[in-house]
Amino acid sequence: MPNTALPGETPRRDSADGPAGAAPDGLTAAQRSAVAELFSSIETVASELGERFAAAGHELALVGGPVRDALLGREVHDLDLTTDAVPQTILRLVEGWADAVWTVGIDFGTVGLRKKGFQLEITTYRSESYQPKSRKPEVSYGTSLRDDLVRRDFTVNAMAVQLPGHGFADPFGGLADLRARRLRTPGRPEDSFGDDPLRIMRAIRFAAQLGFTLDPGVRTAAAQMADRLSIVSAERIRDELTKLMLSPDPRTGIELMVDLGIAPYVLPEIPRMQLEIDEHHRHKDVYEHSLTVLDQAIDLERRRGMEPDLVLRLAALLHDVGKPKTRAFEPGGRVTFHHHEVVGASMSRSRLAALRFPKDVVADVGKLVALHLRFHGYGKGEWTDSAVRRYARDAGPQLERLHVLTRADCTTRNRRKAAALARSYDDIERRIGRLAEEEELNAIRPDLDGNEIQEILGVGPGPLIGKAWRFLLELRLENGPMEKADAAEALRRWAELHTD
Repeated sequence: MPNTALPGETPRRDSADGPAGAAPDGLTAAQRSAVAELFSSIETVASELGERFAAAGHELALVGGPVRDALLGREVHDLDLTTDAVPQTILRLVEGWADAVWTVGIDFGTVGLRKKGFQLEITTYRSESYQPKSRKPEVSYGTSLRDDLVRRDFTVNAMAVQLPGHGFADPFGGLADLRARRLRTPGRPEDSFGDDPLRIMRAIRFAAQLGFTLDPGVRTAAAQMADRLSIVSAERIRDELTKLMLSPDPRTGIELMVDLGIAPYVLPEIPRMQLEIDEHHRHKDVYEHSLTVLDQAIDLERRRGMEPDLVLRLAALLHDVGKPKTRAFEPGGRVTFHHHEVVGASMSRSRLAALRFPKDVVADVGKLVALHLRFHGYGKGEWTDSAVRRYARDAGPQLERLHVLTRADCTTRNRRKAAALARSYDDIERRIGRLAEEEELNAIRPDLDGNEIQEILGVGPGPLIGKAWRFLLELRLENGPMEKADAAEALRRWAELHTD
């Protein structure tokens, strides 16, 4: 097994390695440089902490994601470490040294701390497993780095750099898998997924996030054990789905979920779209169309200088999710999906709420799905200014996302049609921009407030005031800003027809 020293180090044998003299797998010059750069930034913290543990007779190693990301040349943020010391011993060893300590994960063997701006989590060597119907893992502590690494999800996360001294431990060939961009488990994938079924979702996420392929054994086990995801909490699945959707290539992850039969336990609505032919995009079924819209939304994000946007990406994926329930066949072979945006908005909200997404995410995605067809009534610019105002006001804070989603929803291969749609949307964006400058569209209110309405009508608070406020809002949207005297006169005329 490999035991490769970093620059300036002498190779050393440790408990995680195989027999002395085994052929090393060796870090490339670029990987040596990346790990050396990582340690140049954390050297003081890592050395001090490693020496404290060593002085007390305990092992300590940087492990998992930080090692993998350093070897990939990715930026490393938080530091994960593992040790043979139990949590109470960890607390004693960092007392007076750490700037802050927290114990929220101590029941699972993890102590969190902060030192000189770095956030670290130190976890006791452990193994964990799920009983067939349990949502909570059973945790037991271990005494060996090798045994701790073998319980980890994938070989690329089962590499460690020991502290102090920087001995590199890779007992399961993670470095070779990293070079091959392959996800493989340290032991049997069936055992790994049995220990924690969420690892099935993590495999999908890493494929999308890191551009890795799944080892054939991992693919087979994931497909055969997909139903085990039913015991995993919605919150944990949500967190993995969020990371997948914010990855550089969420389409790859969604396709894997569908192909391996995992989607029914996460987003069951997605595979149901596969056979629903979209009348607007006859060359694609609704499933393929939705993935294309997701791709195009991500491309527009980048071109507009936006950060990866979870709400936008979920809306792009789910915007046509109501089509299977609304499909109808008409004479002549035409297929319709009337009101699929309304049905889809409800379905999206229900699914995201079941996955325990925050309420604002649920509401925002639902609104975008509900509004994604609104633009198609714009034609060649026939909308009046009042219609444009309503479009912008109904979108509210989601207007920029709606712009992106609507543009992304054009997947026609007809270049002339695509260009015409783009020109039309350019036009509506220009009109919204002009009206926004003139009228502050995002803050449109009636020209009279509630107190003024009460004073003019001579009544106190009650349902009539709400009806009057809504009437004045419609008047404002239709006509633009009005003088208060004109608004008051219009209100009096309305009141004559709506009060006894």
